[in-house]
Amino acid sequence: MKHRGLLLSLLLCGVIFYALNNTVGAVPPLGKFLNPHTGIWQNETNETVAGEVTIPGLNDRVTVHYDAQMIPHVFAQNEHDLYKAQGYLTAKHRLWQVEFQTHAAAGRLSEIIGEKALNYDRTERRRGMGYGAEQSMVYMEKNDPETLELVQAYADGVNAYIDQLTPADYPVEYKLLDYAPEAWSPKKTALLLMYMTKMLAGRDSDLAYTNMRHLFGKEQFDLLFPDFFDHTDPVIPQDTDWSFIEVPQTPTPATMVVMDTIATTLPQPHPDNGSNNWAVSGARSASGKPLLANDPHLGLNLPSIWFVMQLSTPEHNAFGATIPGALGVISGFNQHIAWGETNATRDVTDWYKITFNDNRTHYRYENSWREITPRIETIRIKGKEAFKDTVLYTHHGPVVYDKNFMSDKQKSGYAMRWIGHDGGNHQKTFIDLNKAKNYDDYAKALQYWTAPSQNFVFASTEGDIALWIQGKFPNKWEGQGKFLMDGSRAENDWQSFIPQRFNAHTKNPARGFVSSANQHPVDENYPYYVFNDGYETYRNRVINDFFQSKATFSVEDFKALQNNNFNLKAAELVPHMLDVMDASTLSPKEEKLLEEIKAWTFNNDIDEKGPSIWRAWYGALLPLVWDEFDRDDRAMKKPFDYQTIQLLKTQPSHPLMDWGATPDKTETAKDLFLIAFQQAAEKILSVEKEKGSYAWGRYKATYAGHLLQGLPAFSRFNIPIGGDRSIVNATAENHGPSWRMIVEMTSPPTAIGIYPGGQSGNPGSKYYDNFIDDWAQGNYHQLQFFQNATPSEDLLGTLTLKPTTHE
Repeated sequence: MKHRGLLLSLLLCGVIFYALNNTVGAVPPLGKFLNPHTGIWQNETNETVAGEVTIPGLNDRVTVHYDAQMIPHVFAQNEHDLYKAQGYLTAKHRLWQVEFQTHAAAGRLSEIIGEKALNYDRTERRRGMGYGAEQSMVYMEKNDPETLELVQAYADGVNAYIDQLTPADYPVEYKLLDYAPEAWSPKKTALLLMYMTKMLAGRDSDLAYTNMRHLFGKEQFDLLFPDFFDHTDPVIPQDTDWSFIEVPQTPTPATMVVMDTIATTLPQPHPDNGSNNWAVSGARSASGKPLLANDPHLGLNLPSIWFVMQLSTPEHNAFGATIPGALGVISGFNQHIAWGETNATRDVTDWYKITFNDNRTHYRYENSWREITPRIETIRIKGKEAFKDTVLYTHHGPVVYDKNFMSDKQKSGYAMRWIGHDGGNHQKTFIDLNKAKNYDDYAKALQYWTAPSQNFVFASTEGDIALWIQGKFPNKWEGQGKFLMDGSRAENDWQSFIPQRFNAHTKNPARGFVSSANQHPVDENYPYYVFNDGYETYRNRVINDFFQSKATFSVEDFKALQNNNFNLKAAELVPHMLDVMDASTLSPKEEKLLEEIKAWTFNNDIDEKGPSIWRAWYGALLPLVWDEFDRDDRAMKKPFDYQTIQLLKTQPSHPLMDWGATPDKTETAKDLFLIAFQQAAEKILSVEKEKGSYAWGRYKATYAGHLLQGLPAFSRFNIPIGGDRSIVNATAENHGPSWRMIVEMTSPPTAIGIYPGGQSGNPGSKYYDNFIDDWAQGNYHQLQFFQNATPSEDLLGTLTLKPTTHE
């Protein structure tokens, strides 16, 4: 017995020793993780925002003042030092976030979290994310070595911070996942911009649309997915004169749609990725100065997507939201202009059927065979052997779907033609915007922007306002790219690009304001083909109606509009449903809910019950209306909400309204309204039982989640905020206004801003999520735009970065 006890003790000690020093499943080595000198406890420290730090390669001292919100105000003597300092400070406060996002972009998450990320990594490799980043590097090396030098300076700044770290200093996520930071490079900045491009210009429906056209026929498809809705309130005003455009649209060839069927398609970016922006002229402003606003709608993540900074040299002085990993201010202002972006959601991804020869070394193109270029992707997997995936490249782009990935076709595949693979000089646009002094500088800076296509809003202290829809857009023939195309025919290739000067834009329109909210960019008179990619149809009308409601507008008006909770979508359907639905069979509890939604005034405020009933009702209605689209044998996409509501109101007896679950009965929209309401009532009552209330704030339960899913301790839950998707305050459960900014074009500009997070990436810091409460309440912080490096009285501290040779 003694020997058995000794053996058990030794075995237990061995297990404990192993667990303390090795990763077990998703659990990090506990010995390292709990070590009091190098483990998690070292992350419970305050931010260091004062003192002196030596940074190799600086040309001169850089002064960094931290204000009360821990926003760094950076004063450098030249651009090289400025962007090196930006890289250093971004790494200091957001190192894990910025590196994790580029690992995700490159398809390298398996290195960190193991085999469960393999399919994600394969998807990103087949999407050509690394290839696109490499093309951007080639473009900069060939065409703009000056910008590449600044990108390198940023990388050197990140690495200067990494080189100062010991394992005890690593952000907590490295300790949780048991890995170490690696050196930053300009390619990683290119990967980050590819990540943005995927999020904002990676959506496509070509293959799903091909499936549906095959299933329903052209006439039915065109009814469900029109190029223009019956009401268009576009980004560029409808009365715009396009007669200056002298390059015609590409003629339409006599091509045929490829009627293939595919069961599953690539994961799509979040459907609510979008934004609002607008500007009013001085004549429409209460102060006589132009006003500009921007609020990008992205995931509510912690650490926050944005990191606010002031970036100043003797030649320019910019302030605003930066993206960790990229140079310059992305949405902000300088001493002369302000700018911001919304997603233009143009169709810049097309799919081509590729026919291979027997050994898949060549593919058919016109009357010959072209050679395939294989790209071997080696995916390292934590704790396992690497996985190799050979991706075949054509002149269109990578063959994403083939017999080895998401397809069973032996001698064919589907290649992606994506603007993200073309390379470009995205960084130069923002570097030049940060220095721009007027409209001409702004317009010139935009010409370098390829993707993702954006609606760039502008205002200046000179009094101008403008909006450009900027990207590199193929000049497509009518209908090109809506469906899968035959990759063997040259006429299906992108023949040319719309000249940048003919991209839709407006300057100082007669109506006195510009705005965009991801709606259709133009009306039918624009002389190029613009595919309806599911453009927004509700926020834009609320915004434009607001600016047509009175003569002048103030900063307070802008704040109220950014926080506007009016639900136009519900206002256009609920009254109709209430009018036609037969409520005679409702139970007493259902009747109570009916009376509550009848009393609702269509504002999605947190204490209202109407929004919850509406969400549940419409959420139950859609699967009933579009049950024909729920198939396992082919990828499908339900019609857009605007068209759905139009059909419910104008074609209530359309055959598609019949519910397939009741083969002995033919339903109309009226019947579906009742069935959906009863299903919604069941859900609402269940929520009330679970949460004690179905008021909108409790029902929606907005949260800001940590980038690593499953870390509730590093997240914020039940944030009390109204709004919802398709509302100007577009705050849904985990998505919404990620940065709110309002700028008045005084000299110098004055501005307010807020975002749902905090400046620090350290969950142990009080600056990790300290902005969230103010953001949820619709409050803003005054943005302190320092005009020189003279210290302010309200500083947390001053950090001086000095070169190694400085005495």
